[in-house]
Amino acid sequence: MPQFETFSLLRWIHFVCLATAGGGMVACLLLSGFEESREDLRGLAATMWSRVVAWALRLALVVGLALAFTLRLNPAHHPWFVAKLVLVVILIALSEMTPKALAAAKRGSALLAMLLYLLTTFLTFNHNVLGVRPSAPAATGK
Repeated sequence: MPQFETFSLLRWIHFVCLATAGGGMVACLLLSGFEESREDLRGLAATMWSRVVAWALRLALVVGLALAFTLRLNPAHHPWFVAKLVLVVILIALSEMTPKALAAAKRGSALLAMLLYLLTTFLTFNHNVLGVRPSAPAATGK
C-alpha cells in the first residue's frame, strides 16, 4: 500500500487550490465583461468569485500555513516568505471585497486581485529576487 508524505500531500492540495483560484479569477473577469451586454449573466461573476475563488484562496492560505509549519520556515533565513505572506494577506482581503465590486459592475478589485495572485506566484518561483542568504559552506574535514 502506498504511503503519503504529509508535505507532498499538502503541497498538492495547495497547488490545486491555487490553480482553481487562478482559473476562477480569469473566468470571473471574462464573465464580468459579458455581463454588460447579456442580461441573463448579470451577477454570475460575483457569485462565481464568492463561491469558487474566495474559498479556493482561503483553503490555499490554510494549507500554505500548514506547509510553512511543516517546513519550519525561519523568516530570518527566508525573506521571500515574509514578502509572500504580506501579499497573500492583502490578496485575501481584496478577494473578500471583490464580489460586491463585481456585482456593481466594477472590475478594478478583480484585476488587482489577479495582479497580486500573479505577483505572489512569481515571487514563490523566483524567490531569489529578494535575495536569499547563502547557506554556510560545509566543513570539508581537511
